[in-house]
Amino acid sequence: MSWFIYALLSALFAAATAILAKIGVKNINSNLATAIRTIVILFFAWGIVFAQGLYKQIPSISKVSLIFLILSGFATGLSWLFYFRALQIGEASKVAPIDKFSLVLTILLATIFLKEKITLPIGLGVLLITIGTYIIAFIK
Repeated sequence: MSWFIYALLSALFAAATAILAKIGVKNINSNLATAIRTIVILFFAWGIVFAQGLYKQIPSISKVSLIFLILSGFATGLSWLFYFRALQIGEASKVAPIDKFSLVLTILLATIFLKEKITLPIGLGVLLITIGTYIIAFIK
């Protein structure tokens, strides 16, 4: 399968996540909801690792990779905690676009830290996404 198909599937399941989470956090604390979701992801991800025998590669992971994966885990955890709280008190149709604004932030951070180039089409796309996010989230 190509990267594009995986990316589309990711978008589909991210959309499903927003709707399912909005319904799920209705009557419980958003942090508890995040913890429950995390347990499911934990078992799911490790189940795949063990089923594919990938656990054997753990000793060969470099310290640098491990540190950055741990930092990424913290960032993911904070993202989920804030996302679930936002879903609990806001409309999914407004929270999701703001959450997906991470695309713009990722492009900007990739330019700064990874030295990736912003071409004219990428810059235009960033501008349009920014305008679209603002319109969806704030214009009534």
